[in-house]
Amino acid sequence: MVIHNTFASAHQSMLAAALERARQQQLSLLELFQIAEELNASNQKAAAAKLYSTWIAFNDNSPVLHLAYFNYSVTLRGLDDMPGAINALQASLKISPLMGQARINLGRTFEDSGLNAQAVQQWQQYVAATQDITPEKIGYRLMALQHIGRVMEGVGLLEDAEAILWQAIELRPDRTEAAQHWLSTRQHQCKWPIVTTSEYVTNRQLLEAFSPLPLACYTDDPIFQMAKAYRYNKHLVGRINARDMLRPAPAKKAGTTERLRIGYVSSDLRDHAVGFALSEVLELHDKTRVEVFAYYCGEPRTNDATQTRIQTAVDHWHDIAALSDLDAAKQILADEIDILVDVNGYTKHARTKIFAYRPAPVIVNFCGYPGTMASPVHQYIIADEQIIPPENELYYTEKVLRIPCNQPVDRKRKIAAKPTREEAGLPEDAFVFACFNGSQKTTAACFTRWMAILAAVPGSVLWLLGASEPVNQRLRQLAIDHGVEPDRLIFAPKAPNAFHLARIGVADLFLDTFPYGAHSTAADAVTMGLPVLTLRGKGFASRFCSSILSAAGIPEMICETPDAYVAKAIAYARDPESLLAVRRSLQAQRETCALRDIPALVRRLEELYWQMQGEGERGEIPVPRLDNLDIYYEVGVDFLSDPVEFETDASYRERYRQELAQRHAYAPIARDTRFWTDTD
Repeated sequence: MVIHNTFASAHQSMLAAALERARQQQLSLLELFQIAEELNASNQKAAAAKLYSTWIAFNDNSPVLHLAYFNYSVTLRGLDDMPGAINALQASLKISPLMGQARINLGRTFEDSGLNAQAVQQWQQYVAATQDITPEKIGYRLMALQHIGRVMEGVGLLEDAEAILWQAIELRPDRTEAAQHWLSTRQHQCKWPIVTTSEYVTNRQLLEAFSPLPLACYTDDPIFQMAKAYRYNKHLVGRINARDMLRPAPAKKAGTTERLRIGYVSSDLRDHAVGFALSEVLELHDKTRVEVFAYYCGEPRTNDATQTRIQTAVDHWHDIAALSDLDAAKQILADEIDILVDVNGYTKHARTKIFAYRPAPVIVNFCGYPGTMASPVHQYIIADEQIIPPENELYYTEKVLRIPCNQPVDRKRKIAAKPTREEAGLPEDAFVFACFNGSQKTTAACFTRWMAILAAVPGSVLWLLGASEPVNQRLRQLAIDHGVEPDRLIFAPKAPNAFHLARIGVADLFLDTFPYGAHSTAADAVTMGLPVLTLRGKGFASRFCSSILSAAGIPEMICETPDAYVAKAIAYARDPESLLAVRRSLQAQRETCALRDIPALVRRLEELYWQMQGEGERGEIPVPRLDNLDIYYEVGVDFLSDPVEFETDASYRERYRQELAQRHAYAPIARDTRFWTDTD
């Protein structure tokens, strides 16, 4: 009884405070809904109704008054006050005549009151008011909303883009275009949870809208990533008519004196992470053995320093941005390319359909995209032992070939003079953790680990690449929620690349993100002598950083569990001498490690190109393995409804096998070469 009285007293106090705030116009609509819902849930419907009526009386100029009336009507229905509910709904519709749910509910309330004629009249009024909503107009409205959202996203107005795109999603939740961009805007804003639903949009619809690259930021599930890429490719490319399929020349014969013709297709052959990575690779190709073609499909010719350098390095430069996919494919066919390299994958400005026309006998996935293409035409993927160890080849539809390290670096990049900590905006005497990955790679679980690390290392700070001010402020507030002072988060402003490289080195320890880790950013960090701590997962994006650290000669910075990641970060901060030893190791190996041995990387790359050529000559070009990917997709998207952030390989594989076994018991599943290897 004491507990009950205390509970009732607490609700009375809450109600009294809410009523007073409502009278003073200080109670927001969201707070009104939350308090009323709590009162309704505790069977205090009369109190909830009193709160609604008070808010309505004293907030009659509110632009959302019709929503308050609508919820008030629902509460009155719960009290069996049908006349009151009807009055509230009529008031709502007087303010917002086209509020569909209010019109529907008013009709239902009349019907439940035995007034069928009035019910039908309400619904007829709504039908008449919306009769000009034709499929054509809905389609145009959808397109307009998508274009507005896309442009806003492109110029960095992420909050506005998110709101506009949500309108498009609710209009047609079965269409994925708007939701793809909406999910990406939320990732870039660190709005967690990323996936939120409404009355009109389900969790499944949003999960299915993920495109492959943002999906890699959301989950470390390589089998589902492969299945998603397969589905995405089918949607993106569609069906290629047989009459449009190109017929490339047969592979060159062994012992030919002709050079092997290599074509690189990319939108990023410019001042971009990919452009930086490939610059020296293209310069070091042995031009007595290979003839290099660059096909640029990006923004109008930039003529920046990197693009100019690449144009000088290659034998042939073709700007194909203005060409159709088929015409671009015909240009590649006319150039008699032997090995065509897709350096975009499923990234921005990619021209995936060009490859679907098969303009070259060999098509390779390399350098631009962290994962399998899962397409019918990409026959090879180039990676390394760390990213794709032999036991993980089942996550890739392509044949896996390996180079020493999958991250080429440009040893000629300009680096400014190293700034002082004060010049970089950092405290002189603090231990500085840093992460310069894009904000879209930061997840709620990752941020929680960072806050645990800061809490265990008093006086330390976390130096992040600055996003927009609303995002920075959101992260500061989240730090407060974790018990960490907000000024311990320091945001680095954008800076020219040469200066950014120079300032990296003033930090103490780089904390990588998970599941999408640092790629070229990690290579930049270790190049500048900054140790990087990473958590190694299962997929391409979650293993890439471990490849860089291994190639740089510091494999001890690779962690196998989240707990080990947190513990090791704290240990290094508490024992700076141990971290100094890592720095010295980096410095000692800087010019001899595999990460910076670009001549060896290029020699191996050319060996692989000739190996592919030989396999083509012998009729041994691999066929992409696409079996059962629709089934893996269905299993994976179901798992994604309740995602597991991190698990061991054994646990992960067993989870899939168990689900496949259950599905097989219902409807037989054909054997494949991945998890479903034995159907006995």
